[in-house]
Amino acid sequence: MEQGAARERATERPSPPFGDAARDAEEAVRVPEQARAESARAGTARAESARAGTARAESARGEHTHGEPESPGVAPAPVPARAPVPAPRVVRHSVRGQILDALRTALVGGELVPGEVYSAPALGERFGVSATPVREAMQRLAVEGAVEVVPNRGFRVTERTPRELAELAEVRALIEVPVMLRLARTVPAARWAELRPLAEATSTAAARGDRAHYAEADRAFHRAVLSLAGNEQLLAVADDLHRRSQWPLISAPVVRHGVLVADAAEHTALLDALIAHDLAVVESLVREHFTGSNA
Repeated sequence: MEQGAARERATERPSPPFGDAARDAEEAVRVPEQARAESARAGTARAESARAGTARAESARGEHTHGEPESPGVAPAPVPARAPVPAPRVVRHSVRGQILDALRTALVGGELVPGEVYSAPALGERFGVSATPVREAMQRLAVEGAVEVVPNRGFRVTERTPRELAELAEVRALIEVPVMLRLARTVPAARWAELRPLAEATSTAAARGDRAHYAEADRAFHRAVLSLAGNEQLLAVADDLHRRSQWPLISAPVVRHGVLVADAAEHTALLDALIAHDLAVVESLVREHFTGSNA
């Protein structure tokens, strides 16, 4: 009887509720899943943050990745302004070139007297520049034979004699006459007619008695004629000889007005002969033009 009662009491003792155990089991499973989900969300957030940072960095560099939205609220980095381009400096060579032209004009016009010595500082003061560009220009004129270097004093203007001018004229004729005759046979008349304004410029300067401007117009006319030969070396040699022949004579530093007018008239006559292809007149005019004066 006692054993049977004990078995009945054992049977009646309540066992642990099934619902609590299930919930514990489910919780045990759910906690790792939540942890993994939270970890995944945190990883996604970090990835989004990294992409946003990259986009901001690319925007600052002026880059953009297509297909990705730009980060809102991020102002683009300002583009640095370019440094201003400095104004071109006036180099000494330009100043020297201007002084060289001014000195040549003074030589042709007789302002610089043959035989006189001129110092670079004094000429620099006259032209409003330092002595250096004047000295460099004078060195160039010395190469051309217009002046001579006088140690510790300056530069002496060359005393060009009539014999020297005659020799220069002979050399010019030897070079230019054959070229002129060849051009007279080949260049069409319309091309020669285009040079009339240059011939007229020499006549205008001659009528005014402007020796310096006449010298420039005269060289321009001869360069235009010889340029039709297409030989740059010929132009350089002929122009150098032409300049040397333009320095004033010792006895007549300023060429007479009538001589300039006669020389200018020969330019027009030469064009007429070239247009007519009259070779005999062309040769005669060129030789007389060189030997008749120092223009």
